[in-house]
Amino acid sequence: MSSRTLIVLVFILLLAALAAFLALPVTKPGWFVRIVAPHQPDDAGLDLKLGLDLQGGTQVVLQAKPPAGGQATADDMNTARTIIERRVNGLGVAEPEVQVSGDRVIVALPGIRNPDAAIATLASTGQLEFVDMGDTPVPVGTRVVTSLDATEVTTTTVVYRTVVTGDKLESVDVSRDPTTQAVFIAFRFKPEGARLFQEYTSQNIGKFLGIVLDKTVLSAPVVRAAISDSGIIEGNFTLEEAQNLAVQMRYGALPVPLEVAAVRTVGPRLGQDSIRFSITAGTIGVIVVLLFMITYYRVPGFLASLALMLYAALNLSVYKLVPVVLTLPGIAGFLLSTGMAVDANILIFERMKEELRGGRSLANAVEAGFARAWTSILDSNLSTLITCVILYYFGSSFGASIVQGFAVTLGIGVLISMFTAVLVTRTFMRTLVALVGERLQTRPLLLGA
Repeated sequence: MSSRTLIVLVFILLLAALAAFLALPVTKPGWFVRIVAPHQPDDAGLDLKLGLDLQGGTQVVLQAKPPAGGQATADDMNTARTIIERRVNGLGVAEPEVQVSGDRVIVALPGIRNPDAAIATLASTGQLEFVDMGDTPVPVGTRVVTSLDATEVTTTTVVYRTVVTGDKLESVDVSRDPTTQAVFIAFRFKPEGARLFQEYTSQNIGKFLGIVLDKTVLSAPVVRAAISDSGIIEGNFTLEEAQNLAVQMRYGALPVPLEVAAVRTVGPRLGQDSIRFSITAGTIGVIVVLLFMITYYRVPGFLASLALMLYAALNLSVYKLVPVVLTLPGIAGFLLSTGMAVDANILIFERMKEELRGGRSLANAVEAGFARAWTSILDSNLSTLITCVILYYFGSSFGASIVQGFAVTLGIGVLISMFTAVLVTRTFMRTLVALVGERLQTRPLLLGA
């Protein structure tokens, strides 16, 4: 066995061990989950995310509440829908349903862990302000009146001057201090916001700068030096709280205030029987495919079955790490890509059998089989990937998230199938040839020839 084959084999075995671990339910949080899935909240494990059709979720009805004498226009509601959809996606909730119905926005969220926090994030106006607090700090959590609220100002109200608003922000990200592991929010201004911020901080060193979201003080740090275009917000945030705040800051203020009119739990649309039957059918199909490969192609078929198991584990691992929200169309995409992975192995083994019948040695037949089949495998998989891109694009343009889910799982499956069908199966065959190639050469039945 060549040293290159041995190195690749060791890599595949280590990858298989990691994929098997990730594919299993990892329900307890820890340092490993924090490294491989930083998007997960601090107290979360590593599980598959399921869509509304498989596990149900929460439906929230948000009612527009314009100021007295005002009216929510159709443009206002459509803008609100877009902002809410971005906020939902920013929370890590994939494949939500956000619809406008008159002066209401109806949001369906599949299987969220903390619905109350998510609902608060969606309904919040999201008006971020950096305000001048002078020499007196204001406790975190205090509601204040700023210069943007002329209608709320009375003779006894302390009004804080707004220096710059959240629409001047360019980016907002959540990070951890590598030493203390404390969570903070880092932000960066657009050029106009940076200019205003620098002018204020350079003239108010030693003063308190309030960071206010929806009239509630998030932080009130002291200005230590002139700041040009970036800064951080510190506090006793959990990762989930910081992510929710960052979502509100990142996607701006709603054009019209919304309040929660109704919250209800919705069950799986397909029903438990349909889900159980679908999983059973998929499992039976995969088992039948594995039995066919082993029966028809014997030893190569057994090696291809091992590669197919690794393919399944890698898919589940990627679904968890991305994360991908699994729906029934998504499962269909996975099963279709499984068939394509088997098809690639069939092409390779048939080419290999042709070479053996032509009198080549087993080692040469293996290399020639993979080389001759590669062009066909590449062409078919590239055409499928192009189709996936088209399906995903149209799903994004017209709101057909079901199509997007199918395209994502099919695309991921095709890419992984190319890896397992070509590199993994090929390495297994090379290893087999190096170990028992001479004995297999004299027993063509074991090769399915």
